[in-house]
Amino acid sequence: MFDKILIANRGEIACRVIKTARKMGIKTVAIYSDADKNALHVEMADEAVHIGPPPANQSYIVIDKVMDAIKQTGAQAVHPGYGFLSENPKFAQALEAAGVAFVGPPVKAIEAMGDKITSKKIAQEAGVSTVPGYMGLIEDAEEAVKISNQIGYPVMIKASAGGGGKGMRIAWNDTEAREGFQSSKNEAANSFGDDRIFIEKFVTQPRHIEIQVLCDAHGNGIYLNERECSIQRRNQKVVEEAPSPFLDEATRKAMGDQSVALAKAVGYTSAGTVEFIVDGDRNFYFLEMNTRLQVEHPVTELITGVDLVEQMVRVANGEPLSITQDDVKINGWAIENRLYAEDPYRGFLPSIGRLTRYRPPAEGPLGDGIVRNDTGVFEGGEISMYYDPMIAKLCTWGPDRATAIETMRNALDSFEVEGIGHNLPFVAAVMDHPKFISGEMTTAFIEEEYPEGFEGVTLGDVALRNIAAACAAMNRVAEIRRARISGTLDNHERHVGEEWNVALQGHDFNVTIAADHDGSTVRFADGNEIRVSGDWTPGDQLARMTVNGDPLVMKVGKVSGGFRIRSRGAELKVHVRTPRQAELARKMPEKVPPDTSKMLLCPMPGLIVKIDVEEGDEVQEGQALCTVEAMKMENILRAERKGIVSKINATAGDSLAVDDVIMEFE
Repeated sequence: MFDKILIANRGEIACRVIKTARKMGIKTVAIYSDADKNALHVEMADEAVHIGPPPANQSYIVIDKVMDAIKQTGAQAVHPGYGFLSENPKFAQALEAAGVAFVGPPVKAIEAMGDKITSKKIAQEAGVSTVPGYMGLIEDAEEAVKISNQIGYPVMIKASAGGGGKGMRIAWNDTEAREGFQSSKNEAANSFGDDRIFIEKFVTQPRHIEIQVLCDAHGNGIYLNERECSIQRRNQKVVEEAPSPFLDEATRKAMGDQSVALAKAVGYTSAGTVEFIVDGDRNFYFLEMNTRLQVEHPVTELITGVDLVEQMVRVANGEPLSITQDDVKINGWAIENRLYAEDPYRGFLPSIGRLTRYRPPAEGPLGDGIVRNDTGVFEGGEISMYYDPMIAKLCTWGPDRATAIETMRNALDSFEVEGIGHNLPFVAAVMDHPKFISGEMTTAFIEEEYPEGFEGVTLGDVALRNIAAACAAMNRVAEIRRARISGTLDNHERHVGEEWNVALQGHDFNVTIAADHDGSTVRFADGNEIRVSGDWTPGDQLARMTVNGDPLVMKVGKVSGGFRIRSRGAELKVHVRTPRQAELARKMPEKVPPDTSKMLLCPMPGLIVKIDVEEGDEVQEGQALCTVEAMKMENILRAERKGIVSKINATAGDSLAVDDVIMEFE
């Protein structure tokens, strides 16, 4: 077995590989850019080598720099993680020439299946059902429009060397095909150094289901069941689960057998994933093969008990697989939520900054389930603009799907993140969405259920009353503490009343609190009573309460006269006042936010790539105004309504902060 492995990656996947290497008794080497000097993966590794400036194209994907780090440390093998150089055949060739083992597939397999155009041709020759499309190289935007018309809209424009949702656009007409081709080409060049583009038919109402395969160099190959990855935004997965709630055993076996056959046809070894689009009748179509470890691999590990990273290392060491297809079972259900540094209230645009608070839920048992959190950050660390905005992959396991979902809900409510925008409220909302609970979702889930974007969660009456009762009980605890402090100063204790008004989400509840040694009974004006208990004390930022016998976890912040609460995806200001205070509060004028309707504000920190209009231009609704690049993604900002550009405050090349004014309108 290898003595030392270099991880040619960063963030949570580098940390993930280090954990398995430790378990196997293998020393690890991390590489890092200037931006990652204090990163978690650098701290965890046995050694670390600096490889350059923050941009990936000057550090992490510069093959010569990685090879130099290997020489410096004497690493015998390299695990590439995912992204960066993981599917770069030139990197695999360089390792082979240096006599260093690549913890991944052979060069020929990467070339054959890592390139989406080539892989589709091979799949077709092997008799695998594929989505209609144009596999040749496309020279320019006009040719892209012509091909799109031949295939028939809608079409998917994709980078041949793409991955992670980058270099992908859906076009429904000529204008979107023209713009999408150029943006995909630019993103592909910046992210992968390869700007080749292909176009295929976009299957409406599809489900995205993928098969995990594992092959060795001795002719053995197995599949480790499937993962459902249908909940996506910008073609990037957000929620994954294993198994799929949609597949039956016959379809699972057919997809698995076909995936293994395809892998063997190209001499594949190591872990890989074959991705399919599945329609409502369970017809499946090959999309692509990812010749690397997938982001969502933990859910497969949780239901099979197989450590995929360990298997990859053993295969790279020349060992045969120690498990057969008959050994692969489905034990329970697993769900993964990707926690991103992005603002769901601003169209999921990237958010950068320092994690002033980062307290994930404890890994291990939670209720009837299990929590796993793969992460690469820490409290006080910085989310950089140079890399993918993923913070963590929160995973839960349960003996059945309902338990896995409930465990995830409680884990999400227990996850504390402050200092940056994040998508915790959104994924929490998904866990409570009827379509997700029923398992009847497609890749259009976010587009269909949140057509105007995510605007937060509106809780129902039962949930509101539970939170109101809990906050009333918590306020009583805080008032008692204040009264005792007051008593030490004034030689008497201020009386804490029993009648309160709780206002939240546009609702007012008049309540009476009857407290005892074990908790409080909160009685509402209509006679409804809710029993509340818990050990929350003022200053705690997480409240673990029991409401009528059920757990209620709330993220707690302080606001004047109450609390800022996050629970089940909802973010609420909860005001707890005396009846007289509530009466006076109703008479206070509301603060009106400033009018920015005649301004185009930068929605996230980023670089202005280009300005599409000039001062004095009349623009129409939906017209492209400018392009902002952040975290390797291009974002086209469009006019919300017809107007005339009166002033432009930015030029191409400018770096802007959130809410900087890009341009103004008459």
